[in-house]
Amino acid sequence: MKKILFYNHTGQISGAERVLLMILERLDRSRLEPVVLCPASGRLMRMTTDLGIKTIGLDSLAARFTWRPDRLIRYVASFVRVIRAARAAVVKEAPDIIHANSIRAGLVMSAATVGLGMPVVWHAHDLLPRHPLSTMIRLCACASRRNQIVAISRAVAARFSGILLRWCHRRVPVTTILNAVDLKRFQPDSASRQEIRRALKVAEMEVLVGTVGQLTPRKGQHELIQAFAEVALAIPNAMLLIVGEPLFNRDTDYAHSLIRVANSLGVTNRIRFLGPREDVPAIMNALDLLVVNSRVEPFGLTVVEAMASGTPVLATAVDGITEIVSHGDDGWLVQARDHEALVKAMLTLLRDESLRQKLGRNGRIEAETRFSIERFLQEVEVLYSGVLNVGGMRDHTENARSFEPSLR
Repeated sequence: MKKILFYNHTGQISGAERVLLMILERLDRSRLEPVVLCPASGRLMRMTTDLGIKTIGLDSLAARFTWRPDRLIRYVASFVRVIRAARAAVVKEAPDIIHANSIRAGLVMSAATVGLGMPVVWHAHDLLPRHPLSTMIRLCACASRRNQIVAISRAVAARFSGILLRWCHRRVPVTTILNAVDLKRFQPDSASRQEIRRALKVAEMEVLVGTVGQLTPRKGQHELIQAFAEVALAIPNAMLLIVGEPLFNRDTDYAHSLIRVANSLGVTNRIRFLGPREDVPAIMNALDLLVVNSRVEPFGLTVVEAMASGTPVLATAVDGITEIVSHGDDGWLVQARDHEALVKAMLTLLRDESLRQKLGRNGRIEAETRFSIERFLQEVEVLYSGVLNVGGMRDHTENARSFEPSLR
């Protein structure tokens, strides 16, 4: 049996952690023994422990893109502390492979395993910003042939690679494995739709728009509220649900600003802030339209969750979303930061039930075809097998790519 050490740099739960939990829950433990290393504070440690997996706690990693000297010093100090603790855990556990569940986690584990000879898989869930520090991250990735990059979309892969890794693709392969959703949890369910609408006191005659995700500027909830205010004037029975909470940085201030803008536009009675929810599959069924108004989006997990639920999706044509949605077929796309286009698209879709039904049906088919957990785990296990094979750090790449679904 081979041992895999999974490292997550934060204890908070967002998209990357949901994917990690999906892997852990379904990993073949007859062949692979998982150990999780993550911050002792936060929900992630409790959830991995509940899965019956050995979990080791350590400090959270404080690290952001900045040039402020005081913050850089603090972030470097945090890296040093976490790297020391991680190395001690790695030496004690002696895993055969390390799965670092973010770019930051990859940096930590690559440094923590210097001289130990263990392969490190960097699971890239984020788009590297166009920033000089991103070049330094690529250099760190290239520093060791033990590193393997796995991106959640081709957009993430291209941004991570930049010019440097395109030159060094044989030294540090970059593979794309698209995320997946649980098609049994997220599926059309008319009974669930009626039940959750009753619980939310939403009448069947009301047209329910929703957005699901962490409350942060890049998700565009502020602009969505502004667009919805115009939609509400034209469609008096429209309501908006905002599901999610602030998780990082100064997002709490942003969350408060959303309430203020709803008040200023006079639509407070038409908008419900539900906070974090454990019943997202039911919420998806309750909606007549899911809107994802992101400025940037590495993948778009909620897009696929809505599609799997048979809920029509209106999303911005950015990054990973364009690898998921085919405009007018299984979803509807608009340009990001285009207020008029967003309002027009919402009005078009809310006024045309047959169009919404078509998008919902096709979205479910697309989710079943391309985003099943079975496909995802198969690709992940091919990746692990390749990395674990003698000399497999290079040989597995083409095998893994052969499992990638073709993108339109």
